[in-house]
Amino acid sequence: MITPVPLGTWPTPLEAAPRLAARLGLAELWFKRDDLNGLGGGGNKIRKLRYACAQAITEGATTVITSGAPQSNHARLTAAATARLGLSCVLVLAGAPPENRRGNLLLDGLAGAEIVWSADRPLAEVVAVEAERRSAYVIPFGGTSPASTQGYVDCGRELRAQLPTVDGVEVVTALGSGGTMAGLVRELGAERVIGVDVGALPDPRATVAGLLVGEVEPEALRIDGTQVGAGYRTLTDAVRVALEVTARTEGVFLDPTYTGRAMAALLAGSFPHGDRVVFLHTGGLPGLFGHPEL
Repeated sequence: MITPVPLGTWPTPLEAAPRLAARLGLAELWFKRDDLNGLGGGGNKIRKLRYACAQAITEGATTVITSGAPQSNHARLTAAATARLGLSCVLVLAGAPPENRRGNLLLDGLAGAEIVWSADRPLAEVVAVEAERRSAYVIPFGGTSPASTQGYVDCGRELRAQLPTVDGVEVVTALGSGGTMAGLVRELGAERVIGVDVGALPDPRATVAGLLVGEVEPEALRIDGTQVGAGYRTLTDAVRVALEVTARTEGVFLDPTYTGRAMAALLAGSFPHGDRVVFLHTGGLPGLFGHPEL
């Protein structure tokens, strides 16, 4: 196994959330604060980038390229990680450049990333062309690969050390590109991990199972699909409520794409769970400022 590069600060805090627990009727609720891991505004992608960037350096790369939506947290953290490591960064983002740079897009530029817009071309096609032209190392969408799931195996081990016991505890996480859930499942078991689909993948169950390389049957994965709404980039009423409730009970800010959807599912009671829950805060706060409709 490749040795990860030293990005971020570990372990991240595990904080009790008693007021929100009471609102939800839970005996115990904790936030695993992966938004507070110290690099580029924080977020879950740092754990994956520790392994992806290590691989890029091992292969002698001087330029890293990745892709995402205009408000991609992964793109922002790739820009921050490569800046710290002295690598060049190219971000291929979906669509055309907006009139104003807000949220993650503003931070991408501050970190020195070069942005290439895909316009009407498929992201994967643009990434392939740019990577060949620049001899760049490609980090997949969301930073997710079988190797990078080790970042969330690490997180699962942290939780084992921080909790009195993991018995009877369930971990709720947003499910985007699948690597975060896959790593947690590998360490904690499929029965303890609930992924809330944010609509980033056509078949999230197959993707997560594929990352686990046959270790878990797809049917064993606990995935809730009730919060996708009109699509990945849309802000739903349920998410707006989740953002407000979390901020007003615990002073914790969520993002409108990932953690907001995961909390909306928890508030709605849309999946069965016990009364001891860890909510994985995967970051994404800058994305709030990319949603003027808020």
